[in-house]
Amino acid sequence: MKDSTFRHQPLTRAIEAIVLAGGSDAREAKLVAENLVLANLLGHDSHGIGMIPRYIDALLEGGLVVNQHPKVQVDAGALLALDGCQGYGQVIGQEAMAMAIERTRQHGSCVMTLGRSHHLGRIGQWGEQAVAAGLVSIHFVNVISRAIVAPHGGADARFGTNPVCIAIPLPGEAPFVLDMATSAVAQGKIRVAHNKRAKVSREWLIDDHGNPTDDPRYGVVDPLGALRTFGVHKGYGLALACELLGGALSGGGTEHQGGDRSKKRVWNGMLAILIDPARIEKNGLFTTETAAFLAALRKSPVAPGFDKLRIAGDPERETRAKRERDGISVDDITWQEIRAAAAKVKLPVAKLEALAQG
Repeated sequence: MKDSTFRHQPLTRAIEAIVLAGGSDAREAKLVAENLVLANLLGHDSHGIGMIPRYIDALLEGGLVVNQHPKVQVDAGALLALDGCQGYGQVIGQEAMAMAIERTRQHGSCVMTLGRSHHLGRIGQWGEQAVAAGLVSIHFVNVISRAIVAPHGGADARFGTNPVCIAIPLPGEAPFVLDMATSAVAQGKIRVAHNKRAKVSREWLIDDHGNPTDDPRYGVVDPLGALRTFGVHKGYGLALACELLGGALSGGGTEHQGGDRSKKRVWNGMLAILIDPARIEKNGLFTTETAAFLAALRKSPVAPGFDKLRIAGDPERETRAKRERDGISVDDITWQEIRAAAAKVKLPVAKLEALAQG
């Protein structure tokens, strides 16, 4: 299977052109494109430009609405409840986090719920937005689209990949950013494997009869199976917490709502908790204890088969440096799907190709 390699700047302009052609204003198109290409740069191809075909289908179906902004449903100072209005999550997420960050600066903390946003993309980006402001953030997110993850002990799908993110600023170094699906793997990674005709771990997926399988088709085309939760019952427990906190508490709804499973829209609900460590630490204890712990952690000998000890966020930063240098590889099927999406919004494919090649 042929892959193409793109530099990230022209690739961003190409994706931006598709979003513009779909009716978004210039700011929205730029935010969406930058968010998706950044996901590719960081190694999360599942949340990168390969999402554009689904976004365009959702837009044409009406499940995604352009040029929306969060609407305040409840404003109680350090407590915010927001409605995402089915807008592009790359805009809704950025603006919702900006509101929560401002309230955290005022009050020392903020609890923010966000319902009915279209796909929020890589949740780590919202954690990174918080740590860039010097804040700690914790995120619980649910997914309403098509149930694709089986409960532990169940043989069919009942909920989404329901990500959790924890972001913590670290003194004198890059932040800790734990961003993970509660499924064994993100659904987009199954899509990427299917497009590349690659096998997957049998720990990730069950077939339509509930049996473990290494064939990614069961996560993409009928007859569908289901993803498995990570850590058996542990990931299952966290997934349910995301459904209850990100979905039910936010007012965005939970996956039981069902509906037409052929629809391409991906709606997210999120509970975000932000804390200003400077407002609660005494005598710089958070800073000194964090530095002391990390120094002790890194004294651990490197185990056989590993080249170094890493913390959450390090692999993404290393991948970004490599891909900024060498380019982003995109498989041929994904690129053909992106070309088809451009055609659906009347963007000439020749223009898309010219923009992508710079």
